[in-house]
Amino acid sequence: MSLDRQDVQKEQLEGDPKPALQTLSKFPSSSNAAKELIKEKTPSIWVRTRKYLAEPMVAAFMAGGVAGAVSRTIVSPLERLKILLQIQSVGRTEYRLSIWKALVKMGREEGWRGFMRGNGTNCIRIIPYSAVQFGSYNFYKQFVESPDGEMTPMLRLFCGGLAGITSVTITYPLDIVRTRLSIQSASFAELGARDPSQKLPGMFTTITMIYKNEGGTKALYRGIVPTVAGVAPYVGLNFMTYESARKYLTPEGDKNPSSCRKLLAGAVSGAVAQTCTYPFDVLRRRFQINTMSGMGYQYTSIWDAVRVIVAEEGLRGLFKGIGPNLLKVAPSMASSWLSYEMTRDFFVGLNDGE
Repeated sequence: MSLDRQDVQKEQLEGDPKPALQTLSKFPSSSNAAKELIKEKTPSIWVRTRKYLAEPMVAAFMAGGVAGAVSRTIVSPLERLKILLQIQSVGRTEYRLSIWKALVKMGREEGWRGFMRGNGTNCIRIIPYSAVQFGSYNFYKQFVESPDGEMTPMLRLFCGGLAGITSVTITYPLDIVRTRLSIQSASFAELGARDPSQKLPGMFTTITMIYKNEGGTKALYRGIVPTVAGVAPYVGLNFMTYESARKYLTPEGDKNPSSCRKLLAGAVSGAVAQTCTYPFDVLRRRFQINTMSGMGYQYTSIWDAVRVIVAEEGLRGLFKGIGPNLLKVAPSMASSWLSYEMTRDFFVGLNDGE
């Protein structure tokens, strides 16, 4: 083989390095490729947030808070009137009037603020209360529902009861404060004459006074036993009745009932649950003011309270205030369930935009 031929072969084997380098330079470097891949696979903060809010339990928690605030604000005047009627015993006749006349009296003596007295605290209480209630119900039911998501009425009652106990235990001190704020400006003789210009204590001042003057943390949970005894069956009945009524009112072949049917199911569930458990609500209010100056009842136990109320006020004493309560429960629970479902569906639907 001649040297010339050998040189030609050598050049062919070695080749020109420049075209090879130019060809390699057309491909992205390994580090850049990795960065691009990570960027493509890592979702943005907004996408991650949407996915988190679309989780069923989180969506239920958020929607529950909204539902609680909406429903309580709508019926605030009737809620306050119910409390004023509940705490009246024999000899207290200031609010022994028809519902309309009692509302007129409240507005005349306290103005429009009287209708909303205690509602701010109530909303601060009800937002976490309702959020925990709906969220914990969805948490508990995932352990007992069938693979297709169905539950028997008794399981709904059980999960609802657990959800009620969970929510009331967490938010109970705010419920006591709400009760005190609702009655401190009312015209009860035992509270004495009040200067209209006198500034009444607010939520934080009231909770501090109860803690310092009435027994510390124990005072903030006074009355929780009858409360839990009433709330557990109430919430359980509420969930059980609503889901059963909702299923019954859903037209055959449809997945969901209309908004009007949801409102009807919510009104029915609230009325059934409230009527069955109302005496516990009366006991709760009485115990919440058991040590309040001028208004205390000095009951020694739940059974003592029941005995005294029935002896002095008859069986009707255990149902005082049920009139305005039933008037408020229909719009309250109807708006609560409807706003809950609408808000929950909104959050769950955030995942559909991808």
